[in-house]
Amino acid sequence: MKFSKLYILFVLMMASVSAQERPNIVYIICDDLGYGDVQVLNRENGKIPTPQIDKIARAGMVFTDAHSGSSVCTPSRYGVLTGRYAWRSRLQEGVLRGGDEHDPLIADQRLTVPTMLKQEGYHTAAMGKWHLGFNFEDENGEPYVLYEGKKPLNAPIGATVPDGPITRGFESYIGFHHSATMETVINNNKVIDHMPPIRMLQFLGDHATHYIAEEATKKEPFFLYLALNSPHSPVVPSEDWQGKSGMGAYADFVMETDDVVGRVMDALEESGIAENTLVFFTSDNGCSYPVAKGQKLEKEYGHFPSAQFRGSKSDIWEGGHRVPFIVKWPGKIEANATNDELICLTSLMATCADITGTSIPEEAAEDSYSILPLLTNKRAKSEYEYVVHHSINGKFSIRNRKWKLELTPGSGGWTAPNDKKAREMGLPEIQLYNMKKDERETNNVYAQHPRVVKKLTTELKEIVENGRTTDGKLQANDVPVDIFKVGK
Repeated sequence: MKFSKLYILFVLMMASVSAQERPNIVYIICDDLGYGDVQVLNRENGKIPTPQIDKIARAGMVFTDAHSGSSVCTPSRYGVLTGRYAWRSRLQEGVLRGGDEHDPLIADQRLTVPTMLKQEGYHTAAMGKWHLGFNFEDENGEPYVLYEGKKPLNAPIGATVPDGPITRGFESYIGFHHSATMETVINNNKVIDHMPPIRMLQFLGDHATHYIAEEATKKEPFFLYLALNSPHSPVVPSEDWQGKSGMGAYADFVMETDDVVGRVMDALEESGIAENTLVFFTSDNGCSYPVAKGQKLEKEYGHFPSAQFRGSKSDIWEGGHRVPFIVKWPGKIEANATNDELICLTSLMATCADITGTSIPEEAAEDSYSILPLLTNKRAKSEYEYVVHHSINGKFSIRNRKWKLELTPGSGGWTAPNDKKAREMGLPEIQLYNMKKDERETNNVYAQHPRVVKKLTTELKEIVENGRTTDGKLQANDVPVDIFKVGK
């Protein structure tokens, strides 16, 4: 087929315009913020004020059926940055810890969101919590011993990080590895400070606002992955926020988190780039009830961190992985919009590829579907026909728009009854809930719908065996995957 010179010129002009209009992308991910901790999502039983997050919701789109890839943080963050469920990796339960945390979970050859966007001309920056594994070495390249028994130790100032975020697609990084070593502050690939955790949240806010102001003066777009440390433990609201809520330290910390999010949004406005910036706001999993003193918040203050949903962080139930997910993109997303389509945080890579016109290789983003159509078209339907959930104990669940099958007798996590207790109570090994009628997961109907159980179990097996949920060449999981967790 031959094209005229005029047509080719037109195509090149349109490509140039498209490149100029590519939005900046800011991805704010909180740590253990419950669905019900955001007031706009929990109008009746959300007692912690979150005016800045609510403001984003009024200006953008709220997703009411969005899910993290897991009910704990490491696997969820893996899914956000790779577009792949973490249970396809070596991490079959829990989070990285001990010696395992010094072996990067994201393979060095795997395509990540920042790598892809960098190839498309974006500047890429990560700030905050990583918890995806890296090492600390001395000047001779020798690794530091960073555990005394089970107690984690801080790497010394000057230690190098040879395999951290800047080796996985980010051009700059400032932050820490995980909550137990939050005092160890890393800049790019060097430990630069030992800082009290109480300073971390505002420290990240300062760096984010400075970065936005600096990048606003440049022609190239940017991708900022801002992984806040809050309201995860240690629950350390800064002095100005202590006592603000009247409901305890956790509620104070949520309020301070909201304020830092507001500072980031203000920086976009003040820099004059808010109109061309796509902002995602979410959490890596549900609220940690033990840390938040969730039962006390419910009984004494009427605040329900999981809103109307059962369970919390760690669980296979909705409170473990149904997360706040709010998106703002002025001029592209209708203000004050609500979307009840089923989606997962693995969506980021495909969405960014859709926005930039990038082709994703077959061996990447195996579980990522673009939500761009949902953002810009009221009538669009989610491509997530199924979402796979995973609990802290590695228990599996599969969900479609109507049904949710859980291959475990209890919560799969910390909430009572846990799996051991559920078995002692004689509860069935399988749970099935009609999410259209029973989003609280109170009526297990597995016995009444054997065909649904069989169909969903078959679908889950195929999703695991195929190495992907998206269309394309079958892929291999990194290790064998047991959906029934026999013996667990």
